[in-house]
Amino acid sequence: MRIGKLLDSKGHDVATVAPDATGWEVLAELAEHRVGALVVSQDEVHMDGIVSERDIVRQLHTHGAQVLDGPVSALMVAEVLTAGPDDEVESLMAVMTTHRVRHVPVVEDGRLVGIVSIGDVVKHRVDSLEDDNRALHNYINAR
Repeated sequence: MRIGKLLDSKGHDVATVAPDATGWEVLAELAEHRVGALVVSQDEVHMDGIVSERDIVRQLHTHGAQVLDGPVSALMVAEVLTAGPDDEVESLMAVMTTHRVRHVPVVEDGRLVGIVSIGDVVKHRVDSLEDDNRALHNYINAR
């Protein structure tokens, strides 16, 4: 399955935060949207970076709570792995595993068009296995 089709079924919405938002604002947005990462974007179309719960925890550990008073640009990852809508979900799964990332923004022609989480990939895989299992079960029972 292609990532674009996965986005069509799960939705193209992406929770974003402005680069000048504070760490406290990032925490509020993560909680409000019930997500594990936010794309950092000035215009909700182009990415400046991504910030995840993990990034915040690591910065808190290293620098203390004062990092939350500063801008998200001090917390975020600027070099973001991305995928395209025509990429295969299975290949994205390998990339996420290899690079140990849980959220991958989907970009088309330089524009943010969605985001895929490891949960989305796992759900796709489980659904696919259930479909295969059902097909095999029907095949066996039809004989």
